[in-house]
Amino acid sequence: MKKFIFASALALAVSAFVVSPVLRAQDLSIKDQAEFNAYQNAASQSDPKAKAAAYEQFLTQYPQTVAKPSVLNELLGIYWTAQDADHTISTASRILQVDPNNPQAILYSVIIKKAQCAKTSDAQTCDDAAALAQKGLALTKPASMSDADWQKVQHVGGPIFHSTIALDDVISKKDYKGAQTEYGSELKLYSDDESKSAGLNDTLLMAQAYSQPGSGQDLKEAIWFYARVWAFAPAQYKAQIEPKLEYYYKKFHGGLDGLDAIKQQAAASLFPPGTIDIKPAKSPAEQIHDLIASTPDLNTLALADKETILALGSKDDADKMWAVLKDKNTGIPGIVIDIAASQVKLAVTQDAKDSKVADFIINLKKPLTDAELALYPKGFEFKAAPAAEIAGTFDSYTQVAATDTTSAGAQIIMREGEIIPAEKKKAAPARKPSAAHHN
Repeated sequence: MKKFIFASALALAVSAFVVSPVLRAQDLSIKDQAEFNAYQNAASQSDPKAKAAAYEQFLTQYPQTVAKPSVLNELLGIYWTAQDADHTISTASRILQVDPNNPQAILYSVIIKKAQCAKTSDAQTCDDAAALAQKGLALTKPASMSDADWQKVQHVGGPIFHSTIALDDVISKKDYKGAQTEYGSELKLYSDDESKSAGLNDTLLMAQAYSQPGSGQDLKEAIWFYARVWAFAPAQYKAQIEPKLEYYYKKFHGGLDGLDAIKQQAAASLFPPGTIDIKPAKSPAEQIHDLIASTPDLNTLALADKETILALGSKDDADKMWAVLKDKNTGIPGIVIDIAASQVKLAVTQDAKDSKVADFIINLKKPLTDAELALYPKGFEFKAAPAAEIAGTFDSYTQVAATDTTSAGAQIIMREGEIIPAEKKKAAPARKPSAAHHN
């Protein structure tokens, strides 16, 4: 969904700006005849690539030309339309050197740098994008721009600028409260219809910002925004969103009763009412005690539930769970946080995945080769057969206290770990050639 919505934002940005008509050389008071002819030659090119090359040659030959601002703006439009990110950025930078408050150059730079930030998670790239976005939010209407064009700038640019600052808060600063504020400011700029389309991706990011472990976590807000996204997400994404919605609702409330009502309310309103009517569940320790009391065979619990008992249960309840797990071998589905020849660190529970921390450490009985390490990089997800899986024997565990950025959890050590490669699909049996018919 992220790619789909971002593409929509780009389309909006392109349609919101129309490059100014080409000015004639005489309108720019070009007095030198050779310069006049060079400009006219570039401006008259019909092929965009040829026009860009001619304009670049013109600027190289006449770096101090009075036509420089006009030519640079023409080039910016050509490169942007061609989806040439590198030349768009470099041209925008040249424009901002002579026109520091050029709205189009700032907006296009922010969009491209935001995409680079999201792709690379490079802190400096994200910070640069956010700094430009802050500048974009502080812009005032240029005297040469009409009120109608300025409204387009604000309508398209405002949400993108706030979204970019929020992304920087998440990736570079780990400031989820700041991200919540910026996403909220962004979403308030959309109409109701726009919030269901262009604003939907950042509604999802808002939900994620509220669900992050730490002091900024607010599960009621997270539930609301997950429900809002679920209501309007394309069908192929609902299956990805619903498990998280149900996970956080159950985590806060203790069960799924009442969730349908929240879904209906969130579909009708982007922002929740002053008080969201979701009754909190019993304390984690109380829920765990009830779970153990109502489960005759603790082996039947899901792995994440077993870990939750170890992390948050009373000592007696955690001891009961550990007595069942100790020295047993099992598969461990999870995402690779780190991997070395003799050890794999996995995030298994949703909280661990959200925080990108390992809650399982599997010590392998046989070191991995370089080729095997390359097959299971950071971010790889082990599942169950026939996909690649990893198994190990429960050895020890430690309860881990909550911090400002993580929830309380358990770190579980496994021994005798082993990676079982994905099963290869069996080739279909070759068909025997049919016997030839003879007349």
